[in-house]
Amino acid sequence: MEIKLLRKEVHFEFIEQLLKFKEVYGVVLEKGRIFYQKIKSAKELTDDFIVPDMSVKSYVFPAIEKLFSFVKNKDKIHIKNVNFDAIPNMIIIGIRPCDAVGFKNLESIFKISPEDSFFMKRVEKTIIITYSCNKSDNYCFCTSMGGSPGNVQGSDIVLTKTSTGDYITEIITTKGASVISVVSELFEEITIDLQKENYLANVVPTQFDNVDLVGIFDELSSTSIFDEYAMRCIGCNICAFVCPVCTCFDIQDEMNGSRGHRLRCWDSCASKSFTLHASGHNNRPTQGSRWKQRLMHKFFYMPKQIKLNGCVGCGRCSRYCPVDMNIIEQLTNIVINKQKNKVIE
Repeated sequence: MEIKLLRKEVHFEFIEQLLKFKEVYGVVLEKGRIFYQKIKSAKELTDDFIVPDMSVKSYVFPAIEKLFSFVKNKDKIHIKNVNFDAIPNMIIIGIRPCDAVGFKNLESIFKISPEDSFFMKRVEKTIIITYSCNKSDNYCFCTSMGGSPGNVQGSDIVLTKTSTGDYITEIITTKGASVISVVSELFEEITIDLQKENYLANVVPTQFDNVDLVGIFDELSSTSIFDEYAMRCIGCNICAFVCPVCTCFDIQDEMNGSRGHRLRCWDSCASKSFTLHASGHNNRPTQGSRWKQRLMHKFFYMPKQIKLNGCVGCGRCSRYCPVDMNIIEQLTNIVINKQKNKVIE
């Protein structure tokens, strides 16, 4: 890893130079909403936010993605595959560390054999420029998931804004180095001792030790506690859609006459229809059983299978839940009850 200094006077110039070479997506503020979109000028960007409303995962795992097209001609079906070369090279700037860590978790899932070529090609063509968090709110719990406001995992470049407005620039990967090399004249060597930790959000308390969660959730698998926690849930699935790590999807074929295409669409294991069989049987018939699947998936199945949590602590699922299904409260209660040796039934 290499560390440089980007002066505040040339920060916008850095972004404007990037716009000359690749498609650039960044975080914008519009009508009270914070979201990622393609930008044409550095002046469109905002840095006054905790996290964008939606995670950045849709750029490598689209909400609706065409897998192939087909034409039925008499007894034959002709398949037209997606042209991976048509996927654009892009830079996404302004990502928070929790979202960047989510890329690592997603990649671990989509690399399981057989490797998902759609996802991997998009990741290959995407450069991640992360901005460290200089503020947080009560929904943030990245530190409880092994992260931090300045985490560099999943990023190609990490910028940390100092008190003077300059940016400590950490160049993490070869992709990041290739970006900096194009605009190297804008970066300086750091000649004074700048401690990155001094400029990070410092109010992200560790609520619990995530290492303990696997064992705790293993013991909870046969309890009814999830029914209690799910009583407010209305099954809207917003928690899955804003999550940087959720990967549940459905496959649908759409046809118009003899032509059609196959789509991959976001779905959620918290949805009633997710496990609904054609026979009408549903092996997760209650919202409690579906909520149990969601939490077990994130804090037991994934850590056991790929050694990574299905959660990065961004807090979106709680922040945007219409009925306040607060995941921090639930996890904290579970851990506290365990520490008190209280039997959960």
